[in-house]
Amino acid sequence: MVPVSARFIFFGSIIACLAVALGAFGKHALISILSQESLETWRTGVYYQLVHGVGLVLVGVVVDRTPHPQRAIRAGWLLLAGTVIFSGSLYAIALIGIRLLGAVTPVGGFCFISGWLLLAWSVKPVRSQDEP
Repeated sequence: MVPVSARFIFFGSIIACLAVALGAFGKHALISILSQESLETWRTGVYYQLVHGVGLVLVGVVVDRTPHPQRAIRAGWLLLAGTVIFSGSLYAIALIGIRLLGAVTPVGGFCFISGWLLLAWSVKPVRSQDEP
């Protein structure tokens, strides 16, 4: 069985790799097809995907080193969900032009914020019972 830490490092690496590929695709293939506004939407999706791919790698490293691994694991799933929802909705908006899809983008943003806060909480030191 693959440890959960390795899974997050794997997911994060693949997501970051895809972000680089999607960024290049946007720069070279979509630049002559999409409007400037749609290209900016695409770039935003790529940026957030790349940042949160690296965040997932960080989660994979933290899971085995934190006093609260379950919190870190939940943080990782939130970052993964946020990436799919946030960046995915922006890609769809840029390509298809259905602005209504923008209504789901904040759900991905909420997952990002919650995931980062939960990751911070996962490394909070455990208090000794001897401490006041």
